[in-house]
Amino acid sequence: MRTVSAPKSFVSIRFLPLIAIAATALVGSPALADEVAKASKPDFSRTAEIVEQAVKDHIFPGCSVAVGNHSQVLWARGFGRLDYEQGAEVTPETLYDLASVTKIIGTTSVVLTLVRDGKLAVTDPVSRYVPEFLDAAKVETDKQRRAKVTIEHLLTHSSGLPAGAPLYKKAETYDGIIKQVFATPLEAEPGARSVYSDLGVMLLGEVAARAGGKRLADLEQERIFAPLGLHDTMRNPPAALIARIAPTERRGDGKGFWQGVVHDENARAGEGLTAHAGIFSTADDMARWSAEWLKGTRGESKIFPEALVEQFTRRREIVKDSSRALGWDTPPGSAAGKKLSSHAFGHTGFTGTNVWIDPEADVYVILLANAVHPKRGDLRIQKVRRGVADAVLEAVAGK
Repeated sequence: MRTVSAPKSFVSIRFLPLIAIAATALVGSPALADEVAKASKPDFSRTAEIVEQAVKDHIFPGCSVAVGNHSQVLWARGFGRLDYEQGAEVTPETLYDLASVTKIIGTTSVVLTLVRDGKLAVTDPVSRYVPEFLDAAKVETDKQRRAKVTIEHLLTHSSGLPAGAPLYKKAETYDGIIKQVFATPLEAEPGARSVYSDLGVMLLGEVAARAGGKRLADLEQERIFAPLGLHDTMRNPPAALIARIAPTERRGDGKGFWQGVVHDENARAGEGLTAHAGIFSTADDMARWSAEWLKGTRGESKIFPEALVEQFTRRREIVKDSSRALGWDTPPGSAAGKKLSSHAFGHTGFTGTNVWIDPEADVYVILLANAVHPKRGDLRIQKVRRGVADAVLEAVAGK
């Protein structure tokens, strides 16, 4: 069981209402209580400066940020606009294409609940649930490798599957995409190397669907989104929500930008249903979900049991020096900054999204942006991610 202690500055935030009440009781002055509360409130002005400068520098047209702890949102704000053509202003209710953050808010969260309910174990071989994965081997050496691949290998990106492939060039349905994943040869022995693999997570989503008896998208809604009240977290959002959705990259067919349609080509060909990408969400919803993981680290979640949260968020080191936990990444990393604790866990998305959760400071940091608008390739988002994480930790924990 992970044992963490809250920094003194965070203790003052957690007990802020009691401090204010005590101040009022001692001096009989509501004004004094207000001053105490104001002095104890984290100052996120530096975080705002970093994001505002990113908008001015055209790293992205806008973004939404949310910061909170296990019990409350400390700060949530939108910056800039949906696009560079005077689109609507961004708010914490703006929907963003989460890209690979889908892997944790959807797939990893679902897998944890399936483990919780005894429907699978991370040590199970993948072929127990998806025999087609074993049957697709064309040579005996590949079949022998596939027989060794476990769910844990998929979660830690150590299965031996390649990073990716343009599956969308040969398939236009979810079933077609998954069949191509089955047929993709392993490039290494399971557990021999760490390669961030979209294909591995696609396969993991199919394992979860077989174990849960429903499509992954249905399991996400039933097991995670609906219980937490994440009403703006979904795949394939309806046209009625387009005005609230940040566009991503310019379409190749000259019809504007991808907006409300998943940016990732393989996910798009997979009908928006693949496990590695496809979910849209808001900073508001992401805050509720992140708070639930923090509650899990404290033994207070009704969805994520403490022992499983500890198991899933601890670095596994199946491959030496790999930063991968079960589904999650851990610091240090390109987006983590320098001030998150060794107990922190998080994930990024190609479109410009990321979340970090640090139980030691009892804080989550969410940044949702469309950094691939109007086109991909601007790597400056990495500096913004690091800056935001560091500024938030300085504000809430005095680091």
